[in-house]
Amino acid sequence: MIDHAHDLESVREATERLLTAVAELDNASAAEPSRLPGWSRGHVLAHIARNADALTNVLEGRPMYADAFVRDADIERDAPRSLDVQITDVRESAARFQATGAVPADWSRTVELRNGVVDAAARVPFRRWVEVELHSVDLGIGYELEDLPEEFTPREIEFLAERFTGRPDVPPTRLTDGTRAWLTGRAAERPEVTVTGTPADLLGWLAGRRDGSGLTADGGPLPALPPL
Repeated sequence: MIDHAHDLESVREATERLLTAVAELDNASAAEPSRLPGWSRGHVLAHIARNADALTNVLEGRPMYADAFVRDADIERDAPRSLDVQITDVRESAARFQATGAVPADWSRTVELRNGVVDAAARVPFRRWVEVELHSVDLGIGYELEDLPEEFTPREIEFLAERFTGRPDVPPTRLTDGTRAWLTGRAAERPEVTVTGTPADLLGWLAGRRDGSGLTADGGPLPALPPL
């Protein structure tokens, strides 16, 4: 059972942690490259803010983005702003999302995200939590995958494993950190490959943040994952 209220509180905590860390930057460091190719830290902060507004739209029954061009154009427009403006925008857009999440609603309803993807409204807060946590790592300011909340990492591994489940270009794969296991890839009676590693390394590989060099693969090579 998804606990949207719990996840909303986790989003709030993650956002406060992000804002505290970003407040240590200055305008010059905010303009430096992030860990995402082609994006500065300003791009990442702009995306975090615009994603909050986009998921607010989803919860309120509007399209997540007007279109892909508008999404990208908004990020490019907002990326060069001064750090104080970025911080204010992240804080205020996050507050709008939290306020929308606090409104009594049917959380079992189905909502539409980007590219025709649908999900239960109750999972939207977790999706926002993912955005805040992973992009906090992408900023490259000292917050690493190993620092993610203990609850968050296995949930995101499970979420991403589901994303690749049924993909014909991903072999039947068992993921394990030695104590827990997840299945992903195309359907089969048994996995072809078992991938073992720490939770942080498994998550980093699934999320495209690490190359998988910290993982071991038995039964075949480490699968090549398609873009998310």
